[in-house]
Amino acid sequence: AAQAFERRLDRAQGELGEIGANRLQDGDTVMTHCHSTDALSCIEAAVEQGKNISAVVKETRPRNQGHITAEELTEMGVPVTLVVDNAARRYLDEVDHVLVGADSIAADGSVINKIGTSGLAVNARERGVPVMCAAQTIKLHPETLTGHTVEIEERDETEVIDDETREEIGDVEVRNPAFDVTPPRYMDAIVTESGQFPPESIVTLMRELFGDSA
Repeated sequence: AAQAFERRLDRAQGELGEIGANRLQDGDTVMTHCHSTDALSCIEAAVEQGKNISAVVKETRPRNQGHITAEELTEMGVPVTLVVDNAARRYLDEVDHVLVGADSIAADGSVINKIGTSGLAVNARERGVPVMCAAQTIKLHPETLTGHTVEIEERDETEVIDDETREEIGDVEVRNPAFDVTPPRYMDAIVTESGQFPPESIVTLMRELFGDSA
């Protein structure tokens, strides 16, 4: 059963990648945030179609998951520019798409993803850069159909600051939320293995998959 589930996930990711690749044109530059195998599958499929794609990769503090993304894109032959998170707005004028994954998607089309996604999406909308979320349907959160909210994880403060540095600074509170929520109005499309959807329409897919009382 586990092997069958794994095969289904692999197939879903491949199908998602093909759909997402159709939104990318030859010569496009994408900006990524954190590390998402679903998002990378879209770029990989576009490269396999013969499209020349380049990437601006945010490092994604505090754990620098962007380094993993940069490495895997480089292995695909995609030219990568790695930037600190604070430089994202500076480079949005040079990209054609923002491409992110999702840890969870709510029924209203809100995207719960690595902290920093929401701010990036707001900046991208102001700059006129479309934001695409690539996520398999396994990331849909059916409980939100009945009004449940998605809990945001708070991670260990030592990811942000080590004990020695904190002692030098003094008595400060450290917060380390793992995710944030991007409202649907800042997302242009959610791409799944079942097709691409305007964020506000993801509830239709969710009801098809889970029913109204999931």
